[in-house]
Amino acid sequence: MHVFERGWLSSNNILFTGSGASALVDSGYLTHAPQTLALVRHALGGRPLERLLNTHLHSDHCGGNALLQAAYGCHTAIPAFDAPAVAAWDEEALSYRATGQQCARFTFDATLAPGDSLELGGLPWRVLAAPGHDPHALLLFCEEEGILISGDALWENGFGVIFPELRGEPGFTDVAATLDLIATLGARVVIPGHGRVFTDVDGALVRARGRLDYLRRDPVRNAENAVKVLLKFLLLERGTLALEMLPALLASIPLVERVRVAPLGRTREALAQWAAAALVRAGAARVEGGLLVNA
Repeated sequence: MHVFERGWLSSNNILFTGSGASALVDSGYLTHAPQTLALVRHALGGRPLERLLNTHLHSDHCGGNALLQAAYGCHTAIPAFDAPAVAAWDEEALSYRATGQQCARFTFDATLAPGDSLELGGLPWRVLAAPGHDPHALLLFCEEEGILISGDALWENGFGVIFPELRGEPGFTDVAATLDLIATLGARVVIPGHGRVFTDVDGALVRARGRLDYLRRDPVRNAENAVKVLLKFLLLERGTLALEMLPALLASIPLVERVRVAPLGRTREALAQWAAAALVRAGAARVEGGLLVNA
């Protein structure tokens, strides 16, 4: 099992090789797809990639699917509840239009659902539900080795944006239930969707629950976090953004525009100014002249 720890624009990729069928879990963002393909080709050393699986279908986890399918014709399995949206290529249902992100159209051959079992790297894995960050997200757990592939349900320091809450759907309760499920597994190592592999699972759960409590106490916090994350994503992708263009750029992202009106209740200019300043305070960006620059 090879773990490619990527930058935050792309999810981590987990490649299984050996005597069984080669398989990749998650494929990163569209603009990094050539890099994903190069990493896979190098690791496989001339072998084909036979299988591709996704923990969930946010653009930073499946943006390389199309290129990998074109290169290898790999058998692709996606979360079952997203299958109708992928078949119809409904970018609204798949969140790409709402978040202002890109994803090349891909196809699928099979689906994954909670309760399924599969073999990766010669080991048995269980598929478990992980709603919260995404209502259809999945975990992959190898009980034999105590390895958890957690996607964006658990990172070393937190978890992914709780998007359902921003659409008026339950999310906080689902995140709590997913964290409770992870706590019962007894995993000894976690491979997250972003960030390094870690073994302090109990510590990560404590930090995640603390983060969840902080966000659920005030819906404005979750909305502000989403705006910051989506702006940082654009900054990672483009490198620099003109400050004078930020209000229009953020307004072009439907999800940001929705939370700007409620619960945030801010003008476009005020929200853009706040978001840029928040990234600078966090050390995630800097201002140079009239530009917001990735840091």
